[in-house]
Amino acid sequence: MSLTKDTKIYIAGHRGMVGSAVWRALSAAGFTQLIGKSSKELDLRNQAAVTDFFTSEGPEVVINAAAKVGGILANNTFPYAFLMENLQIQNNLISAAHQSGVTKFIFLGSSCIYPKLAPQPLKEEYLLTAPLEATNEWYAIAKIAGVKACEAIRKEFGKDFVSLMPTNLYGPNDNFDLLSSHVLPAMIRKFHEAKNNAHATVALWGSGTPMREFLHVDDLAQAVLFALQNTLPEHLYNLGSGSDLTIKELALLIQKAVGHEGEIMWDDSKPDGTPRKLMDVSKMNALGWKAQISLQDGIRSTIEWFVQEER
Repeated sequence: MSLTKDTKIYIAGHRGMVGSAVWRALSAAGFTQLIGKSSKELDLRNQAAVTDFFTSEGPEVVINAAAKVGGILANNTFPYAFLMENLQIQNNLISAAHQSGVTKFIFLGSSCIYPKLAPQPLKEEYLLTAPLEATNEWYAIAKIAGVKACEAIRKEFGKDFVSLMPTNLYGPNDNFDLLSSHVLPAMIRKFHEAKNNAHATVALWGSGTPMREFLHVDDLAQAVLFALQNTLPEHLYNLGSGSDLTIKELALLIQKAVGHEGEIMWDDSKPDGTPRKLMDVSKMNALGWKAQISLQDGIRSTIEWFVQEER
């Protein structure tokens, strides 16, 4: 398939943090035929509806940024929904794309597909070599199935189906709900609200010792654009900044950027999750993509976006 600015590109999940960033990046690159459907317009869990959509709209390229996502609490509380809904969404998209003749499909997943205690940094070949982190294995198993489905289509039919696995993402349009958000946006909300409440003490989960890596969603979007404009030789690529820090260091960065001057209390009765997750991004870097946005700059701009939305 020869990609042009008029190629019809369907971005599933275009209103989410990832999908909206991909939409911005592709629009800025001059692509004019972008297709997006809200969950009310198209329920991706409904196989017949997805098949009908592909028949009527005829997308030539699909980027799957749609998923049911959440933090440790949400994954632990709703394991069936996280497993089943993600399987339904991606299976319907991959199957309909294959059947309708889509030749390029970009599947977006998560670093949680790798084993809990895999060597660091995480290499693509560590997939399925040991047990997963128990607190989000339901989501991880669904995403692994998606990776394997894309690999199978590549192997059996020679189609350009590729999987990109980003590390922890953050940025505009993130979920800042304390019951279902990930660690970085949750901290932004907690510190912001505590600052506005006479610099009250902020309680954070766990010991603060786990190591985490973060990637700004606009850097991820550039990786998707790169994968769109190039034929990648392998089926699976990690995406990350290439460096990590402790959760405690992250908290101090966010606290300073927000301007909160109160205490931080660590509740070590709460789970820490995986001790360390750092991606080996050498394969994607070698092809020509590299993260550009520093964590400090990314946190600052994300706080600005959040504060603006709160008004």
